[in-house]
Amino acid sequence: MSTHEARLRALRDQLKRDRLDGFVVPLTDEHMSEYVGSYAQRLAWLTGFQGSAGSAVVLPEEAAIFVDGRYTLQAREQVDGGLWQFASVPQTSVAEWLGAHAAQGARIGYDPWLHTRAWVEQATKALAAKDATLVAVDTNPVDAVWPDRPAPSTARLEPYADALAGRSSAAKRQDIADWLHARGADAVVLSALDSIAWTLNVRGRDVTHTPVALAYAVVNADATADLFVAPEKMSDAVAQHLGNAVRVYDRASFPAALGGFGGKRVVVDPGFAVAAIFDRLDAGGAEVIATRDPTVLAKAMKNPAETAGHKAAQARDGAALSRFLHWLSVEAPKGGLTELSVLAKLAEFREATGVLLDHSFATISAAGPHAAIPHYHSTEASNLPLEMDRIFLVDSGGQYLDGTTDVTRTVIVGTPTEEMRDRFTRVLKGHIALATATFPAGTTGGQLDILARQYLWAAGLDYAHGTGHGVGAYLAVHEGPQRIAAPSYPGGGPAEPLCAGMLLSNEPGYYKAGEYGIRIENLVQVIDKPTPGGDQPMLGFETLTFAPIDRALIAVAMLSPAERAWMDAYHAQVMEIVGPQLDGADRAWLEAACAPL
Repeated sequence: MSTHEARLRALRDQLKRDRLDGFVVPLTDEHMSEYVGSYAQRLAWLTGFQGSAGSAVVLPEEAAIFVDGRYTLQAREQVDGGLWQFASVPQTSVAEWLGAHAAQGARIGYDPWLHTRAWVEQATKALAAKDATLVAVDTNPVDAVWPDRPAPSTARLEPYADALAGRSSAAKRQDIADWLHARGADAVVLSALDSIAWTLNVRGRDVTHTPVALAYAVVNADATADLFVAPEKMSDAVAQHLGNAVRVYDRASFPAALGGFGGKRVVVDPGFAVAAIFDRLDAGGAEVIATRDPTVLAKAMKNPAETAGHKAAQARDGAALSRFLHWLSVEAPKGGLTELSVLAKLAEFREATGVLLDHSFATISAAGPHAAIPHYHSTEASNLPLEMDRIFLVDSGGQYLDGTTDVTRTVIVGTPTEEMRDRFTRVLKGHIALATATFPAGTTGGQLDILARQYLWAAGLDYAHGTGHGVGAYLAVHEGPQRIAAPSYPGGGPAEPLCAGMLLSNEPGYYKAGEYGIRIENLVQVIDKPTPGGDQPMLGFETLTFAPIDRALIAVAMLSPAERAWMDAYHAQVMEIVGPQLDGADRAWLEAACAPL
């Protein structure tokens, strides 16, 4: 019996003991985080799936794993199809699948600290047709059968300097207090970890790749705050940084504290607050106002200090990436490199900056057919060599004190086929179209998404992921509410107007299953874009990521004069920003890589 078969059997035995006919296992934590600490990696432990988005359902005789188009191939490579059915989102959902597969009168368990109230309502409705019920559990049955489950991190909170944050925590809390007064509310519960970090100007090391700390916070209408965090995570320096207006309590006391808001009007974000928070507030007699956490938009619109820090981080990161690309151009044709060895080498170049604090996500180092898996995760079992005349795709980023980076480069080892050059150039044309867009205030990323796809669509091609996600300021590499994605694509969702200051990725791609994949990703910032002769304010993008784009993959004849000019101007900027940081052979290579088309 395989390890994962034994784990699935153990969970089913536990469900029998708990008198449950099924259980839902999401990939998240008590804060609805995308990236979670090792203690919360229940889906990976149970199934073997290493992606960053997915869910599973276990019934007595059936089990299914749910992933979107970014992870379709990865799930099939990492999860045993003899144990698990593969379900595609959004074509189906956990709730729909339960409605179709749960037994008549079944009791389906869920952990109320791992699901939103909206999901609970959706699943409850879907199960009603079978007279089945959704049952909130007090103890997660996966935890009961996970013998060596890691403990939550005990890393201490870290002060984040006002000079880097651009505004003091006191000023941010006052803005929140004013927002609460305008709505006649007494307090707001902050459960998203990056919202808490941003509001209090603190960072942490509890979640791999995301500098946040496991905590909850409540900001009150008098601009004070209550922070719920494990006592061992505090220090005198953090206490002094927080000041007297922030009261600190044990994180374990948070559920009980929610019962103390009887008669108060409390704001809770339905997108990030789990069902258990709503349940506790309701039980305590609070009047709950379900609306978006007021920090979300403020956090997304970077202030001048955050913008300056991000540009400094990008320049530093671009130099590290350029050194790596030079090294790769020399070593890859010799043979002997693998996805994992190349991944380790790139990490060395970033670490050589002396200021890298973490990677902003698990590096995607994908050779040949693995490049066709958008969110591929290389392991010892899957590790492929880099081979001649094959594409290599690397999507990576760094966490620096002054900024968070995310960049993808696709290179050819050897000589590309004409098809590869055609597809790469179509992706590049879409990237340029988005980078140069001009649009009025009120435009959403979803409205711009077609700009990046148009040249692929013209050839009957597409890619199964969004075109852009928001990025934090030394925070989460995936940050809302802004995104560039139509609702029908993974990463799509509620339309959010783009505002000056927002950071986003620009990352169209193309993926030919079993053969190769292409993605070109830079980070951009929304800026005011005055238009001579225009009669309304317009916005556009400023590109912030600087590293060469592989000229060998560009079919120059497919580019318009304006596109060629953009490409040459971009490479000139790479030379201007990255060039002074390089010398010797690195700089000589960069000059050739950035030569005009």
